[in-house]
Parts: sequence; structure tokens; C-alpha cells
Amino acid sequence: MESANGHSQRARVFLQPIAAPSILGLFGFAGSTFMVTAHLAGWYGDAATQQYLAPFAAAFGGLAQFAAGMWAYRARDGLATAMHGMWGSFWIGYGILFLLIANGTLSQEAASVPLGFWFIALTWITLMGAIAASGESLALAGVLHTLWMGSGLLAIGLLTGVGGWEIAGAYVLMLSAVLAWYTASALMFEGVFGRSVLPVGLTSKAKEAPELAVGAGEPGVKHGQ
Repeated sequence: MESANGHSQRARVFLQPIAAPSILGLFGFAGSTFMVTAHLAGWYGDAATQQYLAPFAAAFGGLAQFAAGMWAYRARDGLATAMHGMWGSFWIGYGILFLLIANGTLSQEAASVPLGFWFIALTWITLMGAIAASGESLALAGVLHTLWMGSGLLAIGLLTGVGGWEIAGAYVLMLSAVLAWYTASALMFEGVFGRSVLPVGLTSKAKEAPELAVGAGEPGVKHGQ
């Protein structure tokens, strides 16, 4: 491009290093989801255990995942921004809720129905994310599909008071946690070794996408999870 004074003008793009935000987000989700659902499935603990889990769920599953969502925004990854930002916010709220229950401000029994409706909202939003992820990565799609199904089962259990639904949802969410752990590990290994080590089932669309997402005159980043 040539300016009015005859000098040549060119767009300058400055690349900024950024790790895949979903490494942190998926590990945070995997750890917190496994710990909470293992308790819901009856593997350990008692009625008071949720109060001990709440701070870690809020920090590890909440703050870490929410931060990953904001970094995903910088990486121009709308899917990761939505999923990590939404679930990170939920885990923060979940932690606060059970801390309020622990100090006697709220009743755990009275919280079941409102929490059930929250899981309905999470189910439908996560379903949309799962559909979008199907065009990018089979591993990520697996995480989100099991996540929305498990959330739906938990919603039914919380709204009906039938414990069997909650246990079924807990086991499906455990599977989602395992898939999240695998996907995060694959992303981390790829970042360390510079090549794919664990397959994540990238779609042809994802394989053809440019490695760098850049804009004229603005920082460029490595696009993706």
C-alpha cells in the first residue's frame, strides 16, 4: 500500500507466544469433576464432604478454568472461550454455594432444585459446544458430549430427588473427566515435543486451518485449543 506522500506502508504483525489455554482448562475441569463426581457416586466421604471439596472446586475447577477461557479469547478460540468461561464460572459459584451451606446460611436440601435448573442450562449450552467441537476434534467432542449428557442426568436427579439419576450422571461425568485429562495431555505433549504424540482425531477442517491467526497491524497468536 502506498501513502499520499509516496512512501510504502505495510501492515506489521507481531507474534506473541501463547500456550494452548485448554491445557490448563481441561486439567482443571478433569481434576475438579473427578473429585466431586467420585464423591457423588459414593466412592468416599459423607454428607459433609462437599464442604471440604468446595474451595478446591472453586479454585482448581473455577478460577483455573475461567482464566483458561480468557486466554482462549486472546487465542481467538471462541469454542474454548465459551466452554471454559462458562464452566469455570459455574465451578466458582458451586464452591461459594457449598461454603454458604457449610456456614449455615443456606440449606443443602433447598439448593437441590435451583441447582438442578442450573444443570439444565449447562446441559443445553454444552450441547451446542459439543456440536461445534465435532467439526474440530473428536477428543474434545467426546469431552463435551459426555459432559452435557452427565449434566442432564444430574439435573434429573436433583429435580426429582431420585438418587439413581445422580449416580448415573456422576459416572458419565467421570468419563468426561477422563477424556478431558487425555485431551489436555495430548495438547501438552504436542506443545513440548512439537508434534502430535497422542491422537485427538482432528477433522479435515482443523487440519487445513492456518497454524497462526493474525490480523493486520495487531498481534498474532497460534490459533486453537
